[in-house]
Amino acid sequence: MVGHENARYGRSIMGLTPSINPRIVEGLYAEALVLADEVRARFDRSRLSPEEAGDDLARVALSCEALRTTTRIMHCMAWLLNHRAHFAGELSELQLRRHGRLIANYAQTEREALADLPLDVQRLVGESERLYQRILRLEAAWRGAPGDAPSAIERLRERLATSVRQG
Repeated sequence: MVGHENARYGRSIMGLTPSINPRIVEGLYAEALVLADEVRARFDRSRLSPEEAGDDLARVALSCEALRTTTRIMHCMAWLLNHRAHFAGELSELQLRRHGRLIANYAQTEREALADLPLDVQRLVGESERLYQRILRLEAAWRGAPGDAPSAIERLRERLATSVRQG
């Protein structure tokens, strides 16, 4: 039953939003993995080389941005992994809608603080913000897409009305 339900929901998702499909999710997932690895390597280099980070204030700013950027990418990864699981039939659409949200108001890096960071860090932060914004747009389109499939409450009401008529 679960496999049949997931297949039905999979078709529903595909029909609702042609802008999201397994190929797009896989492409974004691969991009997020590469970016996560680049970010990890770059911030590890700063951590292991304190002289590169500069004075105490610069090190704190770099550490804060490392945490913010890494968290942003991990939110993207979680969203993408949930959608991959859905397309693989491991999550129903209901489970995905209930637990697969992307945080809509995640704080962006302050432009003044960003200007004081090394150029390669600025580039990585910008890439992580662009990835997050792309996924946020997909999320909004997917959640806001009007569907031909009725909601769970509408389906329950229909079943109750049918059983009352038949009973």
